[in-house]
This record gives sequence, C-alpha cells and structure tokens, in this order.
Amino acid sequence: MDKDFVLRVGKNIRKYRKLKNISQFKLAIETDVTPAAIANIEHARSDTTLTKINAIAKALNIEPYKLLEFDK
Repeated sequence: MDKDFVLRVGKNIRKYRKLKNISQFKLAIETDVTPAAIANIEHARSDTTLTKINAIAKALNIEPYKLLEFDK
C-alpha cells in the first residue's frame, strides 16, 4: 500500500465530507460500509477500491476524480 497516496485520498474524502456537512455515519450508510470503515479510509489505516471511491463520490455528489486530485 502506498501510504502517502492513501492518506491523500483519505484527506480528500474527509474534506469533501466536511464541506457537505455529512457525518461519517451518514456517509457509511449511503455507501453500504461501516462508520469504522470510513474512518479507516480517511485516516489511511486501510486501502479501498475504485468501486468504493466511486460510491463515496456519488454519496458526496462529486466526480470521483476530485478524490484523486491533490495539491502540489
């Protein structure tokens, strides 16, 4: 696992989740995972799949590429 990459994806998920004022619990329900799984993804304790990134993006009402777009 590329920890830096996974951490940056997790930070983007958290950023957009906070901007949309969505709790980890609500995001978990909308993406069919546990709140702990969302926390683990956001804090880079676990990797995730492209399918899950797509589901998270849909729940956040953003395009999936936004979760993979990083500041330089």
